[in-house]
Formats: sequence, C-alpha cells, structure tokens
Amino acid sequence: MNEVLKAIHDRRSTRGFSDVQLTEAELDQLLGAALAAPTARNTQMWHFSVVQNRELLDEFSRDFAQIMAKNGGGAPAPDRLFYRAPTVIFISRPETCDNRFVDVDCGIACENIALAAQGMGLGSVIVGLPMQVFLSERGAYYAEKFGFPEGYRFSIAIVVGHNTVTKEAHPVGEGKVNFVR
Repeated sequence: MNEVLKAIHDRRSTRGFSDVQLTEAELDQLLGAALAAPTARNTQMWHFSVVQNRELLDEFSRDFAQIMAKNGGGAPAPDRLFYRAPTVIFISRPETCDNRFVDVDCGIACENIALAAQGMGLGSVIVGLPMQVFLSERGAYYAEKFGFPEGYRFSIAIVVGHNTVTKEAHPVGEGKVNFVR
C-alpha cells in the first residue's frame, strides 16, 4: 500500500497525549501540509493559530465544561476537550466572505494536518466542539488571545501531540457507496 493510503487507513483519533512539546521542525511540517491544501478558487481564506500555552488551553477547557453543563450537555472533565495535548491548532476564517466553501477548505487543511501527523508518528484528533466557547460571551476573548485576525471566526481545530493511547479502527458502515454508471 502506498504511504498516503497507509496514513489514511492507519490514522485514529487520539485521546491521550504525552506532555512532550512538538519541535519547530514538526510544526513546520504540519503547517506546510495545511498550507498545501486546496481551496475553492485558491482563496486561502484561513488563518492558523498554534496554541501551546497550557494555562490558556486549560482555561478554555474549563469554560467549555461550564458551557456544556449550563446547556444540559453534562459537565465533561475539562481535560476531555484537548486531552492534555501540548498543541492545538485553531483554524479561523473570515466572518463574512464570498466563498461559501470556506469551512470545507478549513476542514481539508485540518485533514492534511491529521494525515501529516500520522505520517510523522504523531497523534491527532479533529475537534469542532470549541465552537461552543467561541459562540459564548468569552469567544472574543479567546479569538484575541489566540491571535485570530480581526473579523475572523473559529472554523475547526486539531489537537496534535505524541500519542499515549491507541485504538482499533472504527467499523465502516455498509451501504455508504453506490455507483451510477
């Protein structure tokens, strides 16, 4: 099997990370993969905020847990959002733009990071739940702290680090493909 297909089939969402921080070379490779992702009309309407500040990530996680508890979603442990990973890459995009595919583009860049991480022997998990915090009264605070450009909003995030847990592949649902020839 070629290396790309192997990375696709071997990748799992990691929910346990060591506290070993990523190197600059690893970050450069991950961000290079993200920036190589295709975008609709090559608009590249995205921004990548690499957050490695443990205190800030923990604060964000506590706010997430409080929001979930208030909204009746239960009170997850604060470390269940980012799984204590050393690095979270938040992808933001313009609040308003003429590219209706901008969130798809951000998702493609996120998947490029996930596949690059797999190929580098790193773990990752893609997370959309931070949206709950960015939609709250604390959203602007975090957008500023994470360095989102003015007028940008959260799209998706990916947690990356050295994984400490593994899991089996999820079952693939049947009937998900049909051919029209």
